Amino acid sequence: MTADDMNMRKVLAIVTNYGVEQDELLVPQEHLCGLDVRVSVAAVSTGDVRTLVGDVKPGRTVRPGLTLADVDPAAYDLLLIPGGTLNADALRRQDDALRIIRAFVSSGRPVAAICHGPWALVEAGVVAEKKLTSYPSLKTDIRNAGGQWTDEPVVTDDRQGWRLITSRNPGDLEPFLREVDAALAADTR
Repeated sequence: MTADDMNMRKVLAIVTNYGVEQDELLVPQEHLCGLDVRVSVAAVSTGDVRTLVGDVKPGRTVRPGLTLADVDPAAYDLLLIPGGTLNADALRRQDDALRIIRAFVSSGRPVAAICHGPWALVEAGVVAEKKLTSYPSLKTDIRNAGGQWTDEPVVTDDRQGWRLITSRNPGDLEPFLREVDAALAADTR
């Protein structure tokens, strides 16, 4: 995939201001920016996003470009939902995050979630009849929401008119990003 293939693509990453897993936000952001994809980080507030490493150690700080409330989902080609236990648990309680997720799904645009990120998908009510993976502790929540959970490095499901890409943890970032790249290259909206 070349930068020319990705030129003008826009990705939206949604997070809270504390607890996002550092590599699940920054590795995709840096990878996509290297392909000339414009990545916007939206958080609950305009204050710094404090990342964590392994849900415990302080990570890098990121300045969000906008708040969840200010997001126009129609302006983006793909939605990225990083994990981090604290981030994901708080994100799924944000009405604006759920609004954004539902807008992507209803318009058929791809959603990519990693680790605990699928918690927000469960809360948004969009995993029924989808095959996905996540951090193993979400397995029961996903199944209770009607999703089919599997333990694989990356799962892509195109059923129901929208593409869902999921991975289990930061160790799966390489195959996760390969699928994200493919979704962005295939999107012709």
